[in-house]
Parts: sequence; C-alpha cells; structure tokens
Amino acid sequence: MAIAETTIASPKIKHTECFIDGRWRPSISGKTFQTVNPATEEVICDVAEGDSADIDAAVKAARHAFESGPWSKMDARDRGKLMFRLADLIEEEIDELAALESLDNGKPFREARYGDLPLVLDCLRYYAGYADKIHGSTIPIRGNFFTYTRREAVGVAGQIIPWNFPMLMVAWKWGPALAAGCTIVMKPAEQTPLSCLRLAQLAKEAGIPDGVINVVPGYGPTAGASLVKHPGVDKIAFTGEHRTAQIIMRDASESLKRLTFELGGKSPNVVMADADLDKAAQGAYIGLFLNQGQCCCAGSRVFVEKKVHAEFVDKIQRLAKNRRVGNPMSLDTEQGPQVDQAQFDKIMSYIEKGNAEGAKCVAGGARFGDRGYFVQPTVFDGVNDSMSIAKEEIFGPVMSVLTFDDWEDLVKRANNTFYGLAAAIWTKNVGRAHEFAKRVRAGTVWVNCYDVFDAAAPFGGFKMSGQGRELGEEGLKAYTESKTVTVSLDS
Repeated sequence: MAIAETTIASPKIKHTECFIDGRWRPSISGKTFQTVNPATEEVICDVAEGDSADIDAAVKAARHAFESGPWSKMDARDRGKLMFRLADLIEEEIDELAALESLDNGKPFREARYGDLPLVLDCLRYYAGYADKIHGSTIPIRGNFFTYTRREAVGVAGQIIPWNFPMLMVAWKWGPALAAGCTIVMKPAEQTPLSCLRLAQLAKEAGIPDGVINVVPGYGPTAGASLVKHPGVDKIAFTGEHRTAQIIMRDASESLKRLTFELGGKSPNVVMADADLDKAAQGAYIGLFLNQGQCCCAGSRVFVEKKVHAEFVDKIQRLAKNRRVGNPMSLDTEQGPQVDQAQFDKIMSYIEKGNAEGAKCVAGGARFGDRGYFVQPTVFDGVNDSMSIAKEEIFGPVMSVLTFDDWEDLVKRANNTFYGLAAAIWTKNVGRAHEFAKRVRAGTVWVNCYDVFDAAAPFGGFKMSGQGRELGEEGLKAYTESKTVTVSLDS
C-alpha cells in the first residue's frame, strides 16, 4: 500500500460476495446493496445482499462443519494453531486492513491501525491460547459413583455485529466461538461489510475448514431476522441497540436459543474536585470523542464537582475546539465522519434538542465542512438530568457536562438511567473510588482512566445494556454448554 507524505492510499476491494462454506458466491436473489464512503458520500462498491435463502445455506454449511466436518474432530490445540495463524495473517496485512476499515467506516486510519487492530490481534491470540484449556471438573457425590463435567461447544453460533468497530467486533465474536469449537454464521452491519469479508478470506487462507466461518452481508429485517429465527442456529450473539435486542429476544423465544447481548449506554464519567484535572479532562475527552463518539460505553454524561466546574469546562472546550477533524485517510486526522447519513442526522437533531432545551453549547454544535458526514466535536454545559441529551444515547461527538456538590445525590443521578454499561471516576481518594465502583450499576468501572480494554477482562452491561459478557473466561463460557457425566463404579 502506497503511503504519501501524510495521506494513506485507498485500499483494494477484494471481496463483496457472501462467504458460505468456504466459497464466494453472489446472493441467491442476485440483489446487491451499496456501501458508501462516509467521508465523501460516494459509493465504494456494490455488496451481495443476503437474505433468508443465503442464511439457510450458511447455517446448513455451519451445521455440517460442526457435526460432521473436520472441525468437530479436530484437537483443541490444533484449533488454537489455526487461530494463531489467522492472527499472523491479519498482522501481515495490518496497514491494508486499517485502510479498508477507515474507508468503509470513516474512522481515522491511525485509530484503526494503532487502536483497533492491535486489540483484534490480542483478542484472537488470547482465545487461541485458551482453546486447549477449556475443561470441566470432577465432583464428589453420594454413592459409589464417579461424576465429572464437560464443557462442550454450544453449536452453530449466529453473530450480528455493529458498524462502529467492525473488525474488533469480529474478533470479539470469532475468538471465543472458535476456541470453544463452535461454527459461525455472521451478519456484518450493512454500513461496514468490507473488512469482515476480508477477514473471512484470511480465515480460509489460515486453514480454518470450510463451513466453520460463514459471512452473509445484508439487512437486519431480512438476513438478521432470518438468522435469529433459523432452527439450525443454537446461539445468537448480538451487539447493537437495545430495541433490536428486544426484537431478537422475542424472535428467539420459539427455539429458546442461547442469547448474549452487548448493548448501548449512557455512561456517567465523574470528576471529583480532588482529581488531577488535566488528566480528567483528557480522559473525558477520549472517553467521549473516541471513534467520533460512536462508542457504546462513551462517557457522555460528565458529572463535575461544582468547585472545579469552571476550570474543567475551560479545559475540555479547548480540547474539543482543537480536535483535528477531516479526511480519515490523513495521518494528522483525529476525528473522521459519522458512519452514514442517518447517524449524522440523528446527532444533529440531538444538538438541536440540546439548544432548544436550554443547554449551553460551548464548543462545536454544527456540521463540519460541506461534504461527508462530519460533525464538529460538541460540548454542552449547563445540562440537567431531564434534558434529552442527558437521558438518551446520541452515539456521536456530543458531550454533556452536569454539576454536583453532594456525593449521595451524585450516586443516585449516576444510576438514574436504564442503561448500565460503563462508568468512571476521577479522584485521588482511593476509598471514594472503591465506594463508587461498588455502588454504581454498571458492568465496567474505570478509576482515573477511560476506555481501557483487554481481551482478558470481561465486558458487558447491567440493566438494558445487555446480558452476558464478552471477552475473558466469561466470554468463552457463553459459547459452551456444561454436561454432567455420572458413572456407576459398582462391579
């Protein structure tokens, strides 16, 4: 890939069809849809539009690979070797893959290259090492019996991923599923199918048997719904909005599929008066504006103790105003466009609501440029808990600053949301930090940091932010069933 002085060249588009049973094939209907470059609003290419027929073919391939193919007979350590090989191939193409992600999603190249992809590699290698370490236990029971448990693959896993971190979400889903011995049918987001399709090709090149990984691009109401309803699918793993998860839960009830959800959030980020304000401001800045604000755990509600409010707002608005927005292929860019027109329009509507409901916009608040789905990094001050921008997930570069002066009231307000994905606190008081971590209803709590992720640390939400966990040993368990075996020892 050629690199100019400050700009990355556009990558080659290699695969746009469905990947089923180790082969590239057009959709059975022959339909396609367009994927668009959000920085220019120009069509990148046409992609196969899979629907129920393609999903059925993919599920049958996955079922055969699970029950009769070499995958079901393969030693766990050998599965791990193939996963390590996949990670190595990704690393060999890391620059090209980062450029592909940037082109299709709009995130800055350097964020994809130095943020997302190292985490992709770490996740796949973490679970590759876990493949031969999935085991049960022996259990003493009454009587002359020998009892033990086995952890077995749940079967065919249907996986539906979002558009905000396409390759990273592939790794989060594929890693534990492959390590456990499952087979996969994945539906990538229609906004960002290209990097997932490329990873499917790399999986084939790594030697992962045909039918183990299948990718069907398409739309939620057709391909996604068909995957959820298909009787040949044993589990659904979904990352996205809670409203979609509710639909999935209803549709999966007929077959009682195993379900895990990683959903949205309205995460509180608390700045105490004793905090290092420079670090807190920088942490809040990254915690909200990372990935154009399109993060499920974004610290979108920043609670600042009143006595340091003015100083903090001065720091955060300076950071927001100096953020470099522009061409995501430029190595200097810090913020690219939102993923598509619909997301852009949604964010702009919330900025309008913030102004209309009485919040004070101290940075940004408008479109950036006249081409592409760019939104200025926006900070609202004077926000109260009843405002739309403080209650609803915006999924964009819009920060709400709220104030507090009473600890007990702060804890109640932090928990006053039906979400519960993440939270953070900035303070030098260790006891206060641990108290906050105990009392806040969230699946992840960061202390004096934000957006720290590791493949070994489980991630997921309380309340409407999901069920189950991804990553770590807990994420692996979601792809296994526990079987109890009891053997009579009487002669």
